[in-house]
Amino acid sequence: MMDGVEKQIDSLENPHHRKILKNYRRHALLEVSGRYQDILSPDMTVEEPVYRLFENGQSIVLDGMQQVEAFYQALAETDTLVMWTGDSKFSVSDHGFSGETLFSQFVPGRILGDGVFGAVHAGGSSTSADSDTADTIDPDGWYLVRRTLAFVWPYDEAGRLVGEHVYEDSASKVVTRVDPSEVISAERAAELLAPLLEDYLP
Repeated sequence: MMDGVEKQIDSLENPHHRKILKNYRRHALLEVSGRYQDILSPDMTVEEPVYRLFENGQSIVLDGMQQVEAFYQALAETDTLVMWTGDSKFSVSDHGFSGETLFSQFVPGRILGDGVFGAVHAGGSSTSADSDTADTIDPDGWYLVRRTLAFVWPYDEAGRLVGEHVYEDSASKVVTRVDPSEVISAERAAELLAPLLEDYLP
């Protein structure tokens, strides 16, 4: 999923823009690996980040390190950290990193409803869903959730993440039940990505 980022890093001459993209690359791989504490280290993220997540017509604002860290911890506890991007279109500027991408994520049925972000933020409880959707979700099953997200990630002058602004195109969402054997855990992702992450250390 980093092919497009790699190409852009190689083509850029602006050192600040390269630093932003390298931060994003590490962030994405660390997140999938369950290593969110490393994402929130002072060399990668500002001391008080703000995340704004817009999903299914609802907004969630995570204001400050405590709330952002709690959100990542909830993602880890529900094993919903394994996610990847495809069909990405993005750009980088002095302000930060922005774009649009097809976003895929494994989600357990017990928290699957209209809003994945909202369910995790609410502490892992099931989100509200319309009656047709709710009747077809097996709380013990696993699902692949795919949707298009637009995003703006501002960075500071040192190339550290200031926050995430993420906007869902709810009309693009497709939910497919998958066999549990197809689901990759964060632990397994960490094993697979560990050699790659070593190459991306600052």
